[in-house]
Amino acid sequence: MANVTSVHGSSRGMTAEERKVIFASSLGTVFEWYDFYLYGSLALYIGSTFFAQYPETTRNIFTLLAFAAGFLVRPFGALVFGRLGDLVGRKYTFLVTILIMGASTFLVGLLPGSNSIGIAAPVLLIILRLLQGLALGGEYGGAATYVAEHAPHGRRGFYTSWIQTTATMGLFLSLIIILSIQTMMGKEAFAAWGWRIPFVLSAVLLGISVWIRMQMNESPAFKKMKEEGKHSKAPISEAFGQWKNAKIAILALFGAVAGQAVVWYAGQFYALFFLQNVLKVESMAANIMVAIALAIGSLFFVVFGWLSDKIGRKPIIMLGLFLAMLTYFPLFKALTSSANPALAEAQATIRATVTADPKDCNFQFNPTGTAKFTTSCDIATALLTKNSVPYTVVPAAAGTVASIKIGDTLIAGYDAIQAGSNAKAQDAALQKKVNVALQSAGFPLVRSAAKVPDAKLESFLAANPELNLKADQVREGAKTMVPTADLIADKQITKDEAAQTGSDQMAVYTIAQGGPFKMVANPDEVKWLPTIAILTVLVIYVTMVYGPIAAMLVEMFPTRIRYTGMSLPYHIGNGWFGGLLPATAFAMSAAEGDIYYGLWYPIVIAGMSFIIGMIFLKETRNTEIDA
Repeated sequence: MANVTSVHGSSRGMTAEERKVIFASSLGTVFEWYDFYLYGSLALYIGSTFFAQYPETTRNIFTLLAFAAGFLVRPFGALVFGRLGDLVGRKYTFLVTILIMGASTFLVGLLPGSNSIGIAAPVLLIILRLLQGLALGGEYGGAATYVAEHAPHGRRGFYTSWIQTTATMGLFLSLIIILSIQTMMGKEAFAAWGWRIPFVLSAVLLGISVWIRMQMNESPAFKKMKEEGKHSKAPISEAFGQWKNAKIAILALFGAVAGQAVVWYAGQFYALFFLQNVLKVESMAANIMVAIALAIGSLFFVVFGWLSDKIGRKPIIMLGLFLAMLTYFPLFKALTSSANPALAEAQATIRATVTADPKDCNFQFNPTGTAKFTTSCDIATALLTKNSVPYTVVPAAAGTVASIKIGDTLIAGYDAIQAGSNAKAQDAALQKKVNVALQSAGFPLVRSAAKVPDAKLESFLAANPELNLKADQVREGAKTMVPTADLIADKQITKDEAAQTGSDQMAVYTIAQGGPFKMVANPDEVKWLPTIAILTVLVIYVTMVYGPIAAMLVEMFPTRIRYTGMSLPYHIGNGWFGGLLPATAFAMSAAEGDIYYGLWYPIVIAGMSFIIGMIFLKETRNTEIDA
């Protein structure tokens, strides 16, 4: 670690050159994070476009894992571009990373879906995600190093905290553009193809970023070191092959960055995913609430960066970790109560029971997206998880077909292998029975209208006795005459059924509350102010752990290997510990039958960093970084 000296920081204001350095570095990384966050914000549309062939639960996990794929390769990008930055300079490495990131994001907007090119679509998507992750792996270390090496001693926390706002601002920018486009073109068109526009627009942002970075000068500390011939000839082996430097990287990872990463992703990404996919808040409303919380909370990045220059980096980061550990469960439960009160009330009073052979109940974490969960227990628990229903598995004798009990209603399940060709019909019947029971029990499900051709009317009413309708009653009501050829083409009737009418047209009836069920958060019941307040608290935790981290990491490593040394632990922590959080937490909750169970993942990781950091991490704010 670089030598520690007494504080001799300047109290002067920023010079024009320093403001230019911070602006150029921060704005460039805002654009890069905008590119990267688009995927997370549009995960629902990406999943339906590139992973349409999989069931919804598997699709959610697979979509999140494709998102995580970009994070998994970030440490490799840190090595590649960190080495380049320590060998040839910070400025030119910036240009390479932004070009790779921008081009990859632009191509995602043009990539055909799986309905057009099959399995090639998700394969190409993952390749582009990997390229984005590699580029981002080289971005952060360069920006933090570049700004810190321009900052006066004693103000590095404040100067580098502006970079820390870029991740949140990138997400904020992506949400604003998404919401604007969605508002202008409507939900249906946006879901069909409009979600691609923000990716295509990244070409404009790329041009601006490249132009800005072309105006930047090389870091004075790097230039001085290069002129004196003191730069490292092998930064990777020097940073991680020598124990004196490797132990700093290990401590940085486990004592600070891993905890910072899970608090960051829990407070931003998983909070948004939780609102949309678990609490069933309408997508636009969820994005608006998160955007408002980010706008309010982002100021605290600079506040805590400035404060870290006064009282130290360590106490602020450790306090943020401790508060997250202590309050995540009550905060996310409060989020449920405010964002979907009906769901919170139903979960408090109704808990489903799945009675099944324990051998049939598997951990439904599907990293490849190709596994088929066909046992009666897996089918039952996946259906309940999809609807955010808490459940308990009760062991039954070997070979028992799973059953679901909701309130006083007992519903028999089925095994997909035993059902054979009848599995699809049995699955539809099971979903229908479960949804009717959930709705009767008080869960906030809504049922859309059904369009029923006359030839199917009797069988439809027989399958839906809860509607309490008779065929003659329906036929006396409103109807629409539709060409039988169109009904055949849409597979609503068969050719034999069309022939029986003796006409080229058939009546189609609209039956209210007869269509598919959907779990929702009633927009009229969503409590916006409490929800935004909770989200803001989660963002403030993010600012506490993330605001001072750049200055701390820069101060932990000597100049000759700084870019490489700080980049690897940062990206292992944020790429692996943080990037895997949404998929891991979702799968944990699905396995346990508890929407909050996945929170143990960030709590345990944050606790690990808190303990290690409190014992072994040294304060760095008085460190001289020119050595």
